[in-house]
Amino acid sequence: MGAGTVGVCVLTWFAWLSWFDIRERRLPNWLTVPGALAILMWATATGRGAPALAGAVSLFAIYLAIHLVAPAALGAGDVKLAIGIGALTGAFGLDVWSLAAVTAPLVTAGMAVVVRIMSAERTVPHGPSMCAAAAAATALVLL
Repeated sequence: MGAGTVGVCVLTWFAWLSWFDIRERRLPNWLTVPGALAILMWATATGRGAPALAGAVSLFAIYLAIHLVAPAALGAGDVKLAIGIGALTGAFGLDVWSLAAVTAPLVTAGMAVVVRIMSAERTVPHGPSMCAAAAAATALVLL
């Protein structure tokens, strides 16, 4: 499978995740788990398995800790999505992983401020920010 095909698959996965999280305010296992497994398999097949696994475990651990401390602030779906996001960005190096890990919460916080000013809504989904940050950070390496 070529890089372009992989990119289209990942972006399609990100679009589905984002749409579902915005619409339903949750990320189901049937969307998060297969994507994470596919990314880990791709990374292993391309010789990037170890950094992808390290990225997946690291981001998962951070998100899990936040979820356990403040479950209302970060859902379990976001924790599971962190596996795939961490694997994808980790496969491209610590700098890509770090950029995505820091950017996602900043984007969500910025959106929360805008939403809070413009409506009575009290929460914003974090999944779309995770996907956008990962796509942007990865694109910086690939383009």
